[in-house]
Amino acid sequence: MNTTKKITLTLFIIMSGMFVILIANILLNFRDYGIKSVENKAKAIAETVKHSLTSHMVNGVINNRELFLSSIKKLSNIDEIWLSRAPAVIKQFGEGFNNEIARDDIDTYVINTGIERAVIQDNVFGKSSYRITIPYIGRNDGRINCLDCHNAAQGETLGAITISMSVDDIKTIGLQTVSNTVLIAFLLVIFILFFVNRLMAPFLTLFDSIRMVMQKAQEGDYSYRIENAKGKESKDVAKWINGLLSKLQITLDDIENKINSFLVHQKRKDVDPLIDVKTIVTRLSDIYRFRKTIEHDERIDQVYQRLSFVLRDKFGLSDFNFLEADTTGKEVNVVYIEKELHCNAVEGCRADRTNTVVESCQFNDMCDKFKVDKEYICIPYSISNDLDFIVSIVAQDKEELLRIKEFLPSIQDYIDAAKPEIVSKKLMNILEVSARTDALTGLFNRKYLEESVSKIVSQAKRTEVSYGILMADIDFFKMVNDTYGHDVGDEAIKIIAQTLVENTRDSDVVIRYGGEEFIVLLYNCDEQYIHEVAEKIRIAFSKKLIPVGNSSINKTISIGASIFPLHTDNFWQCVKFADIALYQAKDTGRNKVVVFDKSLLKDGELEDTY
Repeated sequence: MNTTKKITLTLFIIMSGMFVILIANILLNFRDYGIKSVENKAKAIAETVKHSLTSHMVNGVINNRELFLSSIKKLSNIDEIWLSRAPAVIKQFGEGFNNEIARDDIDTYVINTGIERAVIQDNVFGKSSYRITIPYIGRNDGRINCLDCHNAAQGETLGAITISMSVDDIKTIGLQTVSNTVLIAFLLVIFILFFVNRLMAPFLTLFDSIRMVMQKAQEGDYSYRIENAKGKESKDVAKWINGLLSKLQITLDDIENKINSFLVHQKRKDVDPLIDVKTIVTRLSDIYRFRKTIEHDERIDQVYQRLSFVLRDKFGLSDFNFLEADTTGKEVNVVYIEKELHCNAVEGCRADRTNTVVESCQFNDMCDKFKVDKEYICIPYSISNDLDFIVSIVAQDKEELLRIKEFLPSIQDYIDAAKPEIVSKKLMNILEVSARTDALTGLFNRKYLEESVSKIVSQAKRTEVSYGILMADIDFFKMVNDTYGHDVGDEAIKIIAQTLVENTRDSDVVIRYGGEEFIVLLYNCDEQYIHEVAEKIRIAFSKKLIPVGNSSINKTISIGASIFPLHTDNFWQCVKFADIALYQAKDTGRNKVVVFDKSLLKDGELEDTY
């Protein structure tokens, strides 16, 4: 039921109720007034009869009272009139004409008590009457003394007069009045309803339309509009509300379209667009703060730490790993472990190889690299043309896995935000490695040594560990370049670099110092060990074949050695001592190892400080 019908029905019920109450009040007042009028008329007639009978008695014509009463009975609306004598009067004078005795209990009650009694006989569809019985009390208080004729005491009831009158004429007038009132009330109700409906219908119709539109908007549908507005005011309100809803819908659609370029946004039909936008703005704010934070991180491992914090704190994940996959070199590296590593991805990652999400629910033993009796999902993300990033997540059961899958779009948003930083920091790592690495041999270069000196010196002093310094140089290297060309020279450089790496430990550092010169830093070394390693390197290189076209040649190296801080606590001075020992080896025939000794110093060649 629409609002117009509701209000019309409500007004009709209220006005009908009011008119019913009004009519009932008129009826009751009219009835009371009619009965009061009849009562007054009956009392007046009774008093008249009383005084007339007294006059008849005084004048001695009391026997003619029947004629008098008959004439009274002929008055309008008087149905019946009779006299009732009290027992004392009957005893004195007899029952009188027509048995003037009490006819019923009412007469008896009035005679016995001296209290008048009125009875109304009210029938809606039958005859209605009013009966009143009035007592005659014996008095001796005036010119006429009732006690002169009656053997009665003062105040004793001598008898009663009963008058029965018809009230049908009053009832008829009342019914006519009520009928007229009902007709007038009905016409008035119809007029009021018509007027109210005419006046309020446009606003009520507008209200119903607004209610329907707002209900749909509350449900998240902002496409409904107010239609069929009538009247200038209603049309203005409809225009304003429709305009507001149109702006709101256009704005929400525009926000959604623009957000799709920033987030992996999946619009849900059961969510109010305004609530959805609020949620998205919160996501954007969180992602923006995340991105601004990682922009100021120096290393890529710090970015991965931030990303792991998001997965733990925001998405409630507790068991996951991050992997990097070099798509060019087909190499996979684990870069972050949150709890433990559950798969052997370094031997090959299915998610990276297929570039699709790998999920344990898809098939039994979906990935043969996973060695865990739990649910898992691996999601690959393309960071650049040669780098993929894989997030491997382990769940306790399928329910948790389903919950995790709901977070995947949001996780992708964070990874998309981190992509530029991952790429830039990977590039910075490459540039840093390139700046500290020799391109031809892959060894560290002189810049690396210069940047590492302070660390090496502080570590040696703190742990009291000695470093052996070897300076190696290919004998007659210039002749190789001049005779066979720089390609053969480069090959000789690569072979000596390979020889140095093969004959040193992982804790040792091999550096291409410049040209054909190499420096080897031997960790925790003494004079015997440094000489043994140097000889081992010299002999190994002399056996290497350097390809020259269809043939090959052999070359030798000379090596100078010194020990830091045994020979000096100045690192660069110790390097110089190794260089002096190298030149001593070359000056004394080449293809040999010379360990520094202070006897190699010429007078004044070096001071104690360098």
